[in-house]
Amino acid sequence: MNQLEPGARPGSHVVDGPTLADRLQRRMPLADVLSMARQIVDALESAHQQGIVHRDLTPTSIKLREDGAMKVFGFGSTQVGVPPGTAAYMAPEQVAGKSVDKRADIWSFGCVLYEMLTGRPAFDGAGISDTLSSVVGSDPDWTALPPSTPASIRRLLRRCLEKPLNKRLADIADARLDLEEAASPSTGSSAGAVAFPMWQRALPWGLATVCIVALAAVLVSGSPWRRPLVIRPMRLSVDLGVIADETASPATVAVSPDGNSAAFVPLRRSDNSSQLYLRNFDRPDAVPLPGTEGALFPFFSPDGQWVAFFASGKLKKIAVTGGEPITLCDAPNGRGGSWGEDGTIVFSPDSLAALSRVSSAGGEPQPLTTLDADEQTQRTPQILPGGRAVLYTSLTRRDKQFNFNQANLVVQPLPTGARKVVVRGAFYGRYALSGHLLYMHRSTLVAAPFDRERVELTGPERPVAERVISFGLAGSAMFAISSSGTLVYVRQFLAGDARPITWLDRSGRSTILRSTSSTWSNFSFAPDGRRLALVTSDGKQDDIWVDDLGRDAIDRVTRFNASSQVPVWTPDGRRIVFTSMLGEKEVAKSWNLYWLQADGSGALQRLTTSPNMQTPGSWHPSGKVLAFIEQQGSHSTVMLLPMEGDERSGWRPGTPTPLSNGAFDQRAPAFSPDGRWLAYESNQSGPYNVYVRRFPGPGVPIPISTSGGQSPRWSRTRPELIYETPDRRIVIVNYSVSGDAFHPDQPRPWPEAQSTRGFGRGFDLHPDGDRLLLPAVGEAGSPPKWDRLNLILNFFDELRRIAPAQSR
Repeated sequence: MNQLEPGARPGSHVVDGPTLADRLQRRMPLADVLSMARQIVDALESAHQQGIVHRDLTPTSIKLREDGAMKVFGFGSTQVGVPPGTAAYMAPEQVAGKSVDKRADIWSFGCVLYEMLTGRPAFDGAGISDTLSSVVGSDPDWTALPPSTPASIRRLLRRCLEKPLNKRLADIADARLDLEEAASPSTGSSAGAVAFPMWQRALPWGLATVCIVALAAVLVSGSPWRRPLVIRPMRLSVDLGVIADETASPATVAVSPDGNSAAFVPLRRSDNSSQLYLRNFDRPDAVPLPGTEGALFPFFSPDGQWVAFFASGKLKKIAVTGGEPITLCDAPNGRGGSWGEDGTIVFSPDSLAALSRVSSAGGEPQPLTTLDADEQTQRTPQILPGGRAVLYTSLTRRDKQFNFNQANLVVQPLPTGARKVVVRGAFYGRYALSGHLLYMHRSTLVAAPFDRERVELTGPERPVAERVISFGLAGSAMFAISSSGTLVYVRQFLAGDARPITWLDRSGRSTILRSTSSTWSNFSFAPDGRRLALVTSDGKQDDIWVDDLGRDAIDRVTRFNASSQVPVWTPDGRRIVFTSMLGEKEVAKSWNLYWLQADGSGALQRLTTSPNMQTPGSWHPSGKVLAFIEQQGSHSTVMLLPMEGDERSGWRPGTPTPLSNGAFDQRAPAFSPDGRWLAYESNQSGPYNVYVRRFPGPGVPIPISTSGGQSPRWSRTRPELIYETPDRRIVIVNYSVSGDAFHPDQPRPWPEAQSTRGFGRGFDLHPDGDRLLLPAVGEAGSPPKWDRLNLILNFFDELRRIAPAQSR
């Protein structure tokens, strides 16, 4: 580790000797405290003059030499916005995840000085969450300071430990004045104490005793101004140091029972890769757990020492300290589990299965429940306290789309008993020890009071957090609640969220098309290049708009009672096909295909009717075939919809047929300008890559990308194919055609191009082939991802406040 002496930059040699933490095991004379504090001030002043901020000053980062000299070491990263630190010594702005400067070191110095004087931390708690809550919401116990503490030191401590930055000591060098005043003979320090007569020294303590007795009498008497101590919830944002794709599925997060750490899987949609990470909240970064590749649905043991997870068709566990994962049993396609206090694990072994149980030591799993005649899956179970029942998500056979927004929360008594539906139209239920159920309604996390004895809700549900990442096709969500009352969740970043739309030319130069920031997404140019279809939201539903680029006017096209998404122009530019849950007379139960005139006039026509989710992809240049994507459970395939007729006699959609039969996913179809080729993305080689095949065939798929690719686009003016890489860069592939052979070149980057990815398309290529259109990049225009955990500490009291149980 780095160290810093007064007047030196970080060095590399190791300092022998005990740490200040070792020295604090026994009481320190005031003279030693003042001497050591002065040396710490000198070291910090030297560092701050060189622009270095320590960020994690603690007694363990200070070493003592035999000659009495001290060395401050462990100077960490100076990256702005990264909040490393040890919980008991972190400044409030560090706890909140904000950028820090030298005033964070001044706070830590105050904590260290307080501990040298009292022998105990200035801020402490039963766990990390309690400690952080104390840092933000409480003051040190000033009465713990020894009576001999000089007034200047008391004043210095208060100035160092001011929570508002504008009130805190601004420069560590100013502390030297208070330390020198305390060491002078006139202050009464051990360097030269002033002896007061006994009666003068006893008088203040006698008066204090009288006051304390009087105050106790008032409190006991039940004074009308007496109020119970209310601990308010504290909201924090924790930087993970890991970036994950929020469009991935089905990533989940788990929190340890004590609320001090979280386990999560930053799944990446581009290649479905995943690995288990552990984030201790008293450490700056998450760390990967080796051997957990492919992990899904983690959950902690009751003592917090193990994390169980699913990978490679097995249920496994791994110690939080690391080591080799241990296989417990088979789980072909595990969908969540819960570790009971008796050492039993209840889990969902497959996507279409009832629940099973197995010992946490491993063994042969045993059936726990059975599927009712109307059930197709049970998943994401939670063993309720006491082990007498299990809560799980149930989906009926009537829902062929695997839409868990239509699922139910069910409680099954153990070992036997009649199961009971407790919430309908919800998924991913979790019981909190405050006496509440937390669960998902689409992307909203809600809570309702719950009586475990009667197995029923005892009051209305109330929203807790909006836009929580959830996966309706998997029945999972990114939230967890600890036994200690810490809520952890991950919030969505909507595609195109709060950003302007920009042009980007081939040199990487960008210009603003629309400066107004909004939730733009799903861009699609009309064939003539003069109009742009896009999707935006009013907060209630998504609608398709058309931007007339020539007259700088944008008009709403869809005005229905359901969201509309993914617009695709017909080759003649007259119509727009899109996906919606709109039925002919009411909202349908599935996303199917519709089209209407591009200006919104005329009659709406339904093109497909299917229980499966469908989204449009690309029209063949002839206008006679539409390639679209159909989602069948967790499998997606490219379908071809033939169209008969014309504008005069009317259009008649035919029967859709699959592009090809196979077990691999196919998505994002795009016809070439001449109609001879179809590009698409598939996971047939493992990660998703872009392929090209002859149309209508036959022919072998030709790989275009080899290290991940998606969202292919064809240039109409050059022999080029454009696609997006897993890290959201946009690349160009030149190609040539000889006869029936397609020859792609090596990809090259489009300078400065970075897309967003949400539901549909995050960029489009203008028909002139010279410009991309995409949301602005930068902090406000970052692609959809998640790299932070949101925490709410002391959440049980908040739940009781917002969702109280109602008396019967």
